[in-house]
Amino acid sequence: MATAFSLNPLLRSSIGFDRFNDLFESSFGRNDAASAYPPYNVERWGNDEYRIIFAVAGFSDDDLNVTVKDNVLMVEGRTDQPAENDVTYLHRGIAKRAFRRNFRLADYVHVANAALKDGLLHVTLKRELPEEAKPRVIPINASENVIEQAEQAA
Repeated sequence: MATAFSLNPLLRSSIGFDRFNDLFESSFGRNDAASAYPPYNVERWGNDEYRIIFAVAGFSDDDLNVTVKDNVLMVEGRTDQPAENDVTYLHRGIAKRAFRRNFRLADYVHVANAALKDGLLHVTLKRELPEEAKPRVIPINASENVIEQAEQAA
């Protein structure tokens, strides 16, 4: 049975919550019909790297701003277009308008790089767990001497 609503806008704005995303996507299905400006892709590269690619044709690196605050990635584009009194557009299909896109990042996910190439803004994100957050393997000693030593120490 298909659902009448989509959680896709919520899910695609969260990076690094893969198990959460997979749970909802498998439960409710995917609906990619909703679109927003600028168009973008969210890619997963391996277990700990993500990339968001924005189509920002006409924007220079001075027009774009990438910031992170309180685990929220904000990508903004602003336009300072000069007056185009001499230009008459017969068709204007390349949009260049201000935008702001926000993405909630999971814990330990940070922006590793942002690069603008060929009209595409590539924002690379990496998940790096600190040593204290990683699982620690405790070796099991099968010797009875260990138990005797622990009893003697107590």
